[in-house]
Amino acid sequence: MKWQSLLASFAIGLIPAGAVHAAQADHVTASHAWIRLLPAKLPAAGYVTLQNAGSSAATLVSAHSAVYASVMLHESDVESGGMNGMHAVNQLAISATGKAMLAPAGYHLMLEQPDRVLKPGDKVEITLDFADRSHLPVQFAVRPANTADPN
Repeated sequence: MKWQSLLASFAIGLIPAGAVHAAQADHVTASHAWIRLLPAKLPAAGYVTLQNAGSSAATLVSAHSAVYASVMLHESDVESGGMNGMHAVNQLAISATGKAMLAPAGYHLMLEQPDRVLKPGDKVEITLDFADRSHLPVQFAVRPANTADPN
């Protein structure tokens, strides 16, 4: 009987310790999520503002969607030689109690090969993946190509 009581006390004591190690995604909120829809089969771009309320950094490492075959984190390059470009990035850190913006001419999600024809007004769920393997599903509003950044 003593062992059962001791074991129960030990198990109960572990519950708060597990709660201390909350997932990165639990501390991040997403707002102003939208997709710039381009014509034909051109890749679309996803933008979102991420706010980290946690006391440690959160690191976005990838994203995925049931609608798009490919979702990649990219950063637009500074204009060089009259040409704008972009490159894939492996991660984006969101500092403790900080904010990161995926916005035109900056970080963004490159969205390729949708499974259906999308139109302005549609909603697309994209799941953001963090370094600790936690996930944050976010609803993105589809907007036309000529949309100015609504943020």
